[in-house]
Order: sequence, then C-alpha cells, then structure tokens
Amino acid sequence: MPLNAGATGYGSVAGPGLSASGGGSESAPLLIPQLDPEPFQPWQPLTKEELEVAAGGPGWRKARSYLVLLFWVAWLAMLAVAIAIIVMSPRPLAAPLQWWQKTLFYQLQPDLLTEKRAGGSGGVNVLCEQLPYLRSLGIGALILEGLFDKKASPLNLNATGEIFGTLSQIQHLLAESNKADLKVVLDVCEVDLLGPKDVAGYADNTLKLAAREHVKYSLGMLIKQSKFSVMLDLEKYDYTFPQHALRFWLEQDAAGFVICDTDAVYSGETLLEWKGVFKEFSSEEKERILVVKQTKDVLLPLKSFIQGNVTLVDVVMSSILPSSQHLLSAKEVADAIETHLKTNVKDVWPSWTVGGKTSLDLKELLLVLVMTLPGSPAVRYDEDIVQAQNASLKVGSSHRNTNQSSETHTDGEKKCSVAALFSTLSHSRAREEALLFGNFTFLPFNSSTDSSSSNSTLSSPSPPILAFLRSWGCVHFLILLNVGPEPQALDPARAPSLPKAGVFVTNSRMDRFGSTTLDTLELRPHEAIVIKLFEPGSYS
Repeated sequence: MPLNAGATGYGSVAGPGLSASGGGSESAPLLIPQLDPEPFQPWQPLTKEELEVAAGGPGWRKARSYLVLLFWVAWLAMLAVAIAIIVMSPRPLAAPLQWWQKTLFYQLQPDLLTEKRAGGSGGVNVLCEQLPYLRSLGIGALILEGLFDKKASPLNLNATGEIFGTLSQIQHLLAESNKADLKVVLDVCEVDLLGPKDVAGYADNTLKLAAREHVKYSLGMLIKQSKFSVMLDLEKYDYTFPQHALRFWLEQDAAGFVICDTDAVYSGETLLEWKGVFKEFSSEEKERILVVKQTKDVLLPLKSFIQGNVTLVDVVMSSILPSSQHLLSAKEVADAIETHLKTNVKDVWPSWTVGGKTSLDLKELLLVLVMTLPGSPAVRYDEDIVQAQNASLKVGSSHRNTNQSSETHTDGEKKCSVAALFSTLSHSRAREEALLFGNFTFLPFNSSTDSSSSNSTLSSPSPPILAFLRSWGCVHFLILLNVGPEPQALDPARAPSLPKAGVFVTNSRMDRFGSTTLDTLELRPHEAIVIKLFEPGSYS
C-alpha cells in the first residue's frame, strides 16, 4: 500500500466542502496583499530661499565657472583666427613715395598775374598773395616759367628777366613759398646753359682745375651711394656749365629744375654732374629733383657713365595732346587720349599735362583726365582757378545786388565750379591710394574700331567712350570720358568683371551725387565722371 494512500496530499490544504481530488489544490486562489495608494503631491516651483540654497551649491558653482571659461576661450580663439586671416591674406604693399611722386605741380608765369591787374606791376607780389589759396587747393609745387632770359649768358644765370621781377623779388617769392609749404621748381627749358666753348675768362686753367676737382668730389659722393664703378675721362669733360648759378638757386631753396629733352644739357655727362650737386643740397624730407619736359614722340634714354642703365631724371613731363596751330577736333582729342591710355610707361615716373589746343568744352574733361592718370599731374595756369577766390566774393555780392548783370553772375559761378572740381580731384588723389599709386587698367567699354564700323555710314562718327580703372586692393575707381558731342550709354557687358554699382566721386559739371549703377548710366556730351565702385550690399 502506498505511503500516501488515503492521506491528504503534502502541501495541500483541504477545506470543508472541497473535494480531495488531485486538482483541488491547483484551483485555490492566491492571497496577495494590496498596498495603500500614495497621496498625490502637485509640482511646485522652488521658492526664492530654496533657489538661493540650490544655486549656491558646489555643483552649480563649478558649472558656471566652466561656462565662463568656455566663453572666453571661444572668444579669444575667434579673435586669433580673425587676426591670422588678416595677416595671412595677400594684400598689396605700397612702396614709399618721394615728395614729387605725391605732389601736384602747377605751371605758371607770374607775369600773367601782372597782366590781370590794373597798372600791370607786381607780378611776384600778386603771386605771393595767392600762395595760401593755391596750397588750400591741394597744389604742392610751383613750376615757374619765364624766369630766365633765354639770351642771357649761362655764366650770369642768376640774372632774371625784366618782366618777371628783380632778383630780390624772386628770393622773396621762394621764401614765401617755403612758409606756405609750397616747393618751387625753376623752368630753364630752352635756356642756353652750356654756352660757347670759348667763353672769355672761363678757359683759365686754374678755374678748369678747380671745376675738375669739384666734379671728382661730386662723382665720388654719387658713386659711393650708388655702389657702382665709374669710367670717366675727366680731360674731355665739359666744365662750361655755370655751377655757381646752380648752387646759387639751390641755396635759395629751389626744389629743382626743368629742362627740355632738346637742350644740350640733356646728356649723361652733364646730368651726372647735376646729380652730384643735388646730393649736396638734398635731404630725406626735401630732395632736389630734375624734370625733363618731353617734346619728341619718344624720349631718348640716358646711359650714364655708371655701368648699366641709370635714370638721372626724376620726372618726365609729357603732353597728352599733340602741339597744333589749330584747335583739335573731338576725334583727334579722343585718338590722342586713347593712344596714351594704351601706352605703358615704365622705368620712369611720369607727369602729365594737357599740351595742345582744343575746345573750351573739353576743359573740365581734360582736367579730370590729367588728375586721375598715374603719375604727378602738371596743371597749367588757369584764370578760372586762380581768380575763383575773388569770383566767389563777387558772386556773393551779386546776390545782394539785383542790378548786376546775370552774365557776370554766371561767369563767377563757372570759375567757382572749375576751382571746386580742381580742389575735389586734388584732395581725392591725396586721400585715395588707388588714385595716388594704384594699378592702371584700360577698359574697352567701347573701342574705336567698333565705333567706326557701326557708324561707317556717318560722315563724322562720335568718338567712343574712353574708360580706365585705378585699383588698389579691393578699392576701384572708374574714370569715364565722353569726348564726343553726343550723349552715350555704357555697355557693361564689355567689362563683366566690374562691380555694377558705385558712388559718384565727382564729374566735370559737379552735378552728380549719390549712388549709381553702370547699367543705367549715360554720359552727357563732353562729360567726365569718376566713380568709386563697390560690390552690391557693401560700401567700400
């Protein structure tokens, strides 16, 4: 008999009324105790006291310190990256310029001022009165013409012409110019500086020996600074040049001299001697210069006795328009300008002047051209510029005087407009690096070949628009010239790389202001415009 037979199963519970069968224990329910629900607590923000206690804990203090440190590290890193980008980015480096490379030359004859005054006297005194006004216009150096009598002996070069003034007046002019911060360059072009070889009293052996010793000293100083070897035959050297006159005017604080390329002194031997004398009177702030006025189509190069090609001339002054007995037509003026714009000037510092005769309608246009070309502008005496100071006073009084004629009022306003244009151009050139020494690029907005082909049926086609760009870094100045008598619009598609927007700097009529776009710009007859270009969305 089994041990569990008839007994209750192990681990089973038998209750009353329940069967003792084998499945009874499987169907018995389990008794699971239930926990009481927790009471609901709604969320509440921290009070001020609790927030102060939590924020002052060590964990939050460390987190705030890390955040502040991360902010300053990121800021310094961005600053370092910006500085590195600026330093490493390519940019043009400007070579230091001498004073004559930054200045504006003004050519005049003081006797012209004399003719404008009643009585016809005191030309030098009149000029002395105008010196502060000329300096305020941006003029840096005066080129005095007609100072010396072309028939005078070279040994008496310090004797001035009767019309110009006495020697004491010239000395007074040089002193007043120095006070007004104006340099004076003396024009000795076409003056016989060498004279005859047998001048009486100058062929004495003692004087020739003294001159020879001076040449040796001057050349020695020049060679010592240039570090080149020299081969010179002093026995064949010409000592007839009046060095005492050259020294005399340099001692009077003359800044330099102007000669012509047709003068006999335009030779390596003579100019080498001049350079030696100039070194004695030159300093870093005021170096004495030699200007050569080019009268031929091609300037003959100078080969000095120093080995290699050494330029003994500081400035070469060239005329834009060819000399002519008649007024040049608009087509001739445009062709002459285009020829100069397409010619690259190398190895010499240029200076530009107008030169030939042309219509008065192109006067302001040529002034804009001369003042914006690379090099040092050389503006000839203009009555409208010099007398604009008095004209402005007359215009002011004419507003109060109703009986004064309108012609006088208009003439005074025109003189003031020319002077304002001159002053704007000179100060813009002195302020903007792109206009002072920037790169030059000729722009083919409208070429003369296209103009001639499209207007082949016309008897006298209008000259095309001439344009060039002066650039330095990211700054660009666009100069536009409409020499013709008809209005013309630009074709920006011919220069697609240019920015399409810009702001007016000035124009020949002094009546354009504000911003503009090349797509909508139209040039009026005989108009010149200077525009400072900038990319859309920026203002350089």
